[in-house]
Amino acid sequence: MPWYAIQYKSGQGDRALKNLQNQGGICFFPKITVEKVVGGKRCSRLEPLFPGYFFINIEQADPLWAKLRSTRGVIRVVGFANRPAPVDESIIESIRQSVQLVSELGGIKQGQRVLLQDGPLKGLEAVFEKYEGEERAIILITFMQQQQRVSVPLSQLYK
Repeated sequence: MPWYAIQYKSGQGDRALKNLQNQGGICFFPKITVEKVVGGKRCSRLEPLFPGYFFINIEQADPLWAKLRSTRGVIRVVGFANRPAPVDESIIESIRQSVQLVSELGGIKQGQRVLLQDGPLKGLEAVFEKYEGEERAIILITFMQQQQRVSVPLSQLYK
């Protein structure tokens, strides 16, 4: 069976997904855990990989096909020239593998270069060493030909 991309209404992806699954649809809604700094604190959120879209595995002859557009939360089946555009199975499989890889990697990694975007060290490039609690990080800054360890708020770092 071919896969198709479904466009859903803003903020209603989970609702549209649940409604289609309740009707017997086989869906794939790729989400990844995103680490963000909100209000100076580190937090993880599960967010859609493709905001506004998910995939459904369905034949056009399936009775569910006629119900797609009237399903709560769904806007349309993505297509071109008024024809639904199928998504190849290999692309879906590649997305599945990528989502798994991204989920395993997560946040800022040790040794990653970061830029300080605020504070007295603004504009300097540094190397991330480790997190220090929920709100701070230890970074390495080259100063006077030596690496200095500095503790800074996460809100000052830019990947």
